[in-house]
Formats: sequence, structure tokens, C-alpha cells
Amino acid sequence: MATSTPLKSERIDVRASASVKQLLQKAAQASHKSVSEFLLDAGITAANQTLADRRRFELNDERWRQFQELLDRPVSAPDSRMKALLTEPGVLD
Repeated sequence: MATSTPLKSERIDVRASASVKQLLQKAAQASHKSVSEFLLDAGITAANQTLADRRRFELNDERWRQFQELLDRPVSAPDSRMKALLTEPGVLD
């Protein structure tokens, strides 16, 4: 059974330095893809990874009950660990 591919009707423009363009061309060639296919595949993968934890998560009944209890708790003053988390530089700073 043949599957249909959705029509590609939208365009995405990207500007890059010459060295980045060369790198992408080499990677695409090594993957036996066009640069457009390579960028689109890589972009879709990155987008799915970025959004994965924001789309859905599943909990069993007990964990769901615990989660709801935590959400229903009144907000308390931040403890020292929370203060440190919000004020100390992180690994990407």
C-alpha cells in the first residue's frame, strides 16, 4: 500500500556563514541527502526532543494522586536549596 507524502508548501529561509554551509553540505552528502532534507530531518528531530517533555507525561493512579496533592499545597517560602538554585550560576552560565 502506497503512503502519500504531505505537500511541501512552506519555505524556511536560513542564513549561515560559508563555513557552516560547507559543514552542512558535507554532512548532508555523507547522509546521502540534500542539504534541505538533512536540515529538515535534523530540525524535526531537535524540535521533537525539545517538545517531548512538554507534550505529555503519564502517571499511574498513585503517582497522579501525589502529583495532585503537590499542586494543591499552599505555596511556601522558598528553602535554601531553592534560593541556591535561583541565585547560583548554572552549568551553562
